[in-house]
Amino acid sequence: MSEDTYLYRVREGVPGKPIFFVFHGTGGDENQFLDFAARLLPEATIVAPRGDVSEHGAARYFRRTGEGVYDMADLARATGKMAAFVKEQRDRKGASKVLGLGFSNGANILANVMIEHGSLFDAGMLLHPLIPFQPGDNAELAGRRILITAGERDPICPAPMTRSLADYFTRQNAEVTLEWHPGGHELRQNEIDAVQALVGNYL
Repeated sequence: MSEDTYLYRVREGVPGKPIFFVFHGTGGDENQFLDFAARLLPEATIVAPRGDVSEHGAARYFRRTGEGVYDMADLARATGKMAAFVKEQRDRKGASKVLGLGFSNGANILANVMIEHGSLFDAGMLLHPLIPFQPGDNAELAGRRILITAGERDPICPAPMTRSLADYFTRQNAEVTLEWHPGGHELRQNEIDAVQALVGNYL
């Protein structure tokens, strides 16, 4: 793939309806959430980009130097590139709203795009995100809908960091919902239910 775009899949929707971006976890690909998103919002255009970084053969959206230790320069690169990709797809489709869903590494890139480009997404669903730094304030996040889901015993995304991220978005005056389950880094039904509840605002 070229350096300025992504390998991605699109499921075309109804013109003027929302555009829904889905971001896979480490080792996933553009197929991981495509059908799930299409079932959630049948009339939306679904866009699923594959991460452009390989970690021992596993696709990711940005590099890291260890578990929970991010290559901040590459995160900045990836954030700018993804924001440009989202804007291009949004404008091409003439979408009414821009939604995003990401799991794990996909949640991290979505979260950081929202942090840096607060007006780009109307709603973000962050499933097991980890932002191990304190983001800067962004007034453009006010009124954005944000769902964060997490496991109370997630070894990859510690609960205190999840709460810190939720508190950050709350301080930006976003509409934040935090959904927990008692397990680890796996997705559970209550998280899916919370996603469906948020997406219901855009049907």
